[in-house]
Amino acid sequence: MDYITLRCLKDNKAAEKNISRLIMGTASFYQLDNKESAFSIMDEFFGVGGNTFDSAHQYINSEAVLGEWIEKRGVRDKVYILTKGAHPDDGEPGNRLNSTSITKDITESLERLRTDYIDFYALHRDDENVEVGVIMEALNKHIATGTLHAIGASNWSHERIQEANDYASKNGLLGFMFNSPNLSLAKCNVPRWPGCVSVEEKMAQWHKGSQLPLLSWSSQAGGFFSGRFTPENRENEEFVRVYYSDENWERYNRAKMLAEVKGVTPIEIALAYVLNQPFPTAAIIGPEKVDELFSSIKGSEVQLTKLEIDYLNLLDEVVTSKN
Repeated sequence: MDYITLRCLKDNKAAEKNISRLIMGTASFYQLDNKESAFSIMDEFFGVGGNTFDSAHQYINSEAVLGEWIEKRGVRDKVYILTKGAHPDDGEPGNRLNSTSITKDITESLERLRTDYIDFYALHRDDENVEVGVIMEALNKHIATGTLHAIGASNWSHERIQEANDYASKNGLLGFMFNSPNLSLAKCNVPRWPGCVSVEEKMAQWHKGSQLPLLSWSSQAGGFFSGRFTPENRENEEFVRVYYSDENWERYNRAKMLAEVKGVTPIEIALAYVLNQPFPTAAIIGPEKVDELFSSIKGSEVQLTKLEIDYLNLLDEVVTSKN
């Protein structure tokens, strides 16, 4: 398992945490047949070196499942929790990017997760009507108490992240240490869910320049490259709306060709695309079966050259030889 470093503030001192480049997504754990199914997958993930878990206040009981597993396994000091809050459709109506809502979500997440601190906390959505200063001041109060060790953004534009970090720098506050948008080989025609942000060229270039770590959700495009979907099969209305396009089918065909060359599968190539960017990346995965987990591990080990990345992303016509 490979790792990247995220900076944080622990005990009011600058620190670093080495997180696994595969992050176990827990959003669907409450839907599994029983908790033991979720526990088994987390056991396997932890056993191969995975140390980071993604959740959110909005994910119904998934935080509770994760918290129970951590407590029963006695591994709180060996794992990192990434959770999110202040989603606009989670709780009281209206703007939730305010100190009261942020504090409410953090407090409830801590209780569900059975912990007194959160390693990485992200704001689930942005609201551009709220000044960044108000948001950064609210988050830094929790950093000062040790409740949060690092903060980040999920589904924010890179311009707003930069604005927030500029404010933090000028005011002696901790800024966003990571970004968690959607990054995948399949490009979204429209946001998969309201308020979602997917990486486009300008954001990719900003990350390349800033080297801010990017933790991608839906890194494998919800299984678009699994072989379950075809241009003729239009039963899944969400996927048709979000991913069906001539360009994405060409990306899928190129992923198949490159997969044959490298002896892997197209979905493993799609994951490798996310993990071979010119800036630090990690991929949030959502396996529901152990074999899906091990497929992701295999994909994380695939090395891609810049030419191969460009080829997959329709920027180059070159097919490389096996390496």
